[in-house]
Amino acid sequence: MTTTVADANEIVQQIAAETNTSADVVSKLYALTMAEFGEGAVVHDFVPLFAAKRVRAALRDAQKQLH
Repeated sequence: MTTTVADANEIVQQIAAETNTSADVVSKLYALTMAEFGEGAVVHDFVPLFAAKRVRAALRDAQKQLH
């Protein structure tokens, strides 16, 4: 199972809406996180799921620190 560009865009838009963060910021963070997880992965099926989870957590943590 591979993540298509359309799938990645949908994930980015969803995270952007959930975290009230610009899609550009989310997209860059998601791409970096995907690359990080994908590097050592033997099975790539769950990389998008783990990347999205990490991006959401990072953005929520950053928002908490601002308040």
